[in-house]
Amino acid sequence: MKISHLLLSGVAAFAFSSAAFAQSVPVKKADGILVTSEGMTVYTFDKDTANSGKSVCNSGCATAWPPVSAAGVKAAEPYSVVTRDDGSAQLAYKGKPLYLFASDKKAGDRNGDNFKDVWHVVKD
Repeated sequence: MKISHLLLSGVAAFAFSSAAFAQSVPVKKADGILVTSEGMTVYTFDKDTANSGKSVCNSGCATAWPPVSAAGVKAAEPYSVVTRDDGSAQLAYKGKPLYLFASDKKAGDRNGDNFKDVWHVVKD
């Protein structure tokens, strides 16, 4: 009896601790624009193909446009996760990978909107 109780307690503890590691999607709406939980604007890149499962912004591009990490995130529609060339997980919205803009310095900055006519804030 003690062994089965101990085993059940261990299974329950594992289930609850695993759930604690799964984070919610790290974006929310601010004035109809998607932002991170810290209020930083997120963007999409026209050269990415929706639902392709990957990002085309890598290396130097990813330095200027850091991907929104999906590490440990439990994504549900309209969010999904794409795998980057380096193997990391990136959050996507309606199949399009999401990015930050390195020139945005504070919450609410939208300096990347329409940058070179290929980067856009995400409007819902």
